[in-house]
Amino acid sequence: MNVPAILMITGIIAYPLAYALYLSFHKVGVGELRTGIMPFYGVNNFLNLLQDSLFWYSVQNTLKFSAIVVIGEVLLGVGIAFIIEKTEGRLSNFTRLIMLLPWAVPPIINALLWSFIYSAEYGYLNAILLGLGFIDHFVMWLGDPKLALYAVAFAYIWRTTPFSVLLIHAAMQGIPRELYEAGNVDGTNAWQSFRYIMLPLIAPTVIIVMILRTTWAFQVFDEIFGMTGGGPGNSTWVASYYSYRYAFQPPLDVGLGAASAFVLALMIGILAFLYIKFLKRSEVEWA
Repeated sequence: MNVPAILMITGIIAYPLAYALYLSFHKVGVGELRTGIMPFYGVNNFLNLLQDSLFWYSVQNTLKFSAIVVIGEVLLGVGIAFIIEKTEGRLSNFTRLIMLLPWAVPPIINALLWSFIYSAEYGYLNAILLGLGFIDHFVMWLGDPKLALYAVAFAYIWRTTPFSVLLIHAAMQGIPRELYEAGNVDGTNAWQSFRYIMLPLIAPTVIIVMILRTTWAFQVFDEIFGMTGGGPGNSTWVASYYSYRYAFQPPLDVGLGAASAFVLALMIGILAFLYIKFLKRSEVEWA
């Protein structure tokens, strides 16, 4: 009964993964793609990768971007989910629909939308901030190397936070009401109720959200590609964009691009392992 599923997984996931691993150990450039002959290159692609300062700069940007996104989404996810939980019945379905709309926006459309908002010439963000007196001149949000990565991160958080809200709110709804009633009898205030009742019970879900959001943040590409193209300069290069640029644009080194993708996958695996270890330990501490 599982044969069709196994065949589908093999065809969609296993084969491309194995072929990418094969490419990472071979020299695959323009000449090799033209002739179809890809000589074995050993670990040279990985050695070249680890010696490339631009790769490590991309990894640094990836870590920074992921930290901003995960912290922002978890805080917003818990906060928004808590507000929804405490105002149950007062928020209309229309309001909830509006909140979920960003999650339905395709990533590349989100990139184009926020590129327009951030525009230094006609963007609404500059116009609003200037009108409120927060700035005295138009800011180049995507043209300033110091601001561009943060601007992309904010746009990414806007699109993906509803996912975190859905999971965390579902966890909140699963908490037995009797626990809150018992807490009220014991004289707990709102903060104590959140700290000692709600937070321990939603902690496993929050960790799962962190695992998923970290994994996806490490793979961010569409917003980077659509908003900055890695610029200005190399200031918004992340690991996935590094893989794309080397594999599909000059110098068209597919082997190096495949190697960088596997290093990125390894980093994601290590982070997921650390998250899971933390989850198991937190379950003991919260108990």
